[in-house]
Amino acid sequence: MVASLRWRLMLVLLAPLLSLALLSAWSGWRAAAQIDRLQDQRLARLLPLLADSVIPGEAGAPVLVMAPPLQQFLGTDGQTMTAFAVADLQGTVLAGHAWLAGLPRAGDAVDFRSEQGGGAIWRIARQQQVTRAGPMVLALADASDTRQQWVRAIWWEVTLPHLVIMSLAFAAMRWSLGCVTRPLRELTRIIEQRSAEDLGPIPDDASPKEVRPLIAALNRLFRLVDGQAEGQRRFISDASHQLRTPLAALQSQVEAWAHAGRRISPPGQLGTLLLPIEQIEMLRSATRRTSGLANQLLALSRADARSLRAEPTRPVNLVALCEGVLELHLERATDRGIDLGVELQPAMAQGYEWLLREALSNLVDNAIKYSPAGRAVTIRCGPLGMRGAFVEVDDEGIGIPADERARVLQRFYRVRGCEVEGTGLGLAIAEEIARAHGSQLDLQTGSSGHGLRIRMAFGG
Repeated sequence: MVASLRWRLMLVLLAPLLSLALLSAWSGWRAAAQIDRLQDQRLARLLPLLADSVIPGEAGAPVLVMAPPLQQFLGTDGQTMTAFAVADLQGTVLAGHAWLAGLPRAGDAVDFRSEQGGGAIWRIARQQQVTRAGPMVLALADASDTRQQWVRAIWWEVTLPHLVIMSLAFAAMRWSLGCVTRPLRELTRIIEQRSAEDLGPIPDDASPKEVRPLIAALNRLFRLVDGQAEGQRRFISDASHQLRTPLAALQSQVEAWAHAGRRISPPGQLGTLLLPIEQIEMLRSATRRTSGLANQLLALSRADARSLRAEPTRPVNLVALCEGVLELHLERATDRGIDLGVELQPAMAQGYEWLLREALSNLVDNAIKYSPAGRAVTIRCGPLGMRGAFVEVDDEGIGIPADERARVLQRFYRVRGCEVEGTGLGLAIAEEIARAHGSQLDLQTGSSGHGLRIRMAFGG
C-alpha cells in the first residue's frame, strides 16, 4: 500500500531529527561506558591497598589498618554508597559487610559483577590475594553506578527534550504540509466537480510552479480524450449520413421483391420469384459499395491523428511496404490493363506500418481507378534530404485540376464532372494518416505531364 505524500514528506523531514536523537543517545552511552571502565579500574587499583591493610592481630584475628585512599573511598560519615569485605577462603567475613560473602568464590583474577540490593545497583570487584594475615578474599563495592545515573540524566536531559522537540516539529510540519498541499487538494476538487462532458483545459495561473507540470499533463490528456471523442462523433455522423442512402436503396429493392412475391403467391404458401440477372448484379454492386464505404469509414476513424498520440511509433521499411501494396493491387491492375510498377530505393520512416499500408493502398486504388487502360501507375519510395524519406504514387490518369486539389482531401468531396464511381474518402483517409505522421499529401501533376503524382514525406 502506497503511503500518502504528506506522510512521506513528514517521515523524510523527521528522519534527520530522529537520527540526531539516536546519535546523541549513542554518544552518551559510549561516554557512560567509558566512565564504567574507569570505575572498574579504580576498584581494581584499590584492591591491593585493601590487601595491604590486612595485618595479623592479637589472638590471630586480622586487623585492618586502612590507607588514606581506602578511607576516602569508603568514607567516614556513612553517607557514601560503598562497601567492602575481607573473608577467609571458607567465605567467613572477617571484616566489612557480610552480604558480600554470599557471592561466588573469587579467583586470582579480579572478578567484576553488578548486583542489586538496598534499592541500588552495586558494582563489585572481588579478588583472592595473599595478605600479611594469610590468603584472603577481598571485595570492594560501589553503588554510585554512573550508568544508572546516566540513564536518568539521558532521559531528562536528552530523550525528553528530543521528544518534545520532535512533537513540536511534527505538529509544525503537519500544518506546513497542509498549506503546501492545498493546491493539490484544490486541483482534486476542481476535477471532481467537472462533468463527464467538460474536457476543457484546467487554468494554471494561480497554481504553484511545482504543480503546473501536473496540470499541463492533465490538459494534454483532456485534449487527447476530447480528440478521440470528437473523432467518434464525426465517425457516427459520417457513417449515418453516408450509409443512409445505399441502405435505403437496398431496403427499397428488397421491399419491391417481397411485394412482388406476395402478389404471385397465395398467403401461407411458398412461391418462386425469378429475378433478372441485371437486378442481381445491381444488388451485388450495391452491397459491395456499402461494404466498401463501411470499411473506409472505419479506416478514417482509426486514422484520426488525435486518437494515435498515445500509441508508440516504430521504424517502417518503406521498400517492404511498397512491395506489399504492389502485390495487393497487381491482379486488379492487370485486369484493367494498367501497368503497375515500382521504383524503390532503401528508405525507413518512423510511424504506424498498418496505417501507412492503408494510406498507400488507397492512393494506388485511386490511381488504378482513375487511369484509363494502357496507362502506367508507379509506386516510388526513397530517401529525402539528410534524414527524411518519401513514398509516392505517380499515375497517367485523368488527374485533378489545380484549383480542386485542396478540396479533394476533404471527406466525401468528388471532383465535378467525374463519372467514375467512388465514395470521396480515399484521399481523405490518406491525408488523415499523413497528418498522424506529421506530414501531408502533396498533389502535383504526374511526371509524364498529365495524370497525378501524390507524395507523402517523412522527417527531414
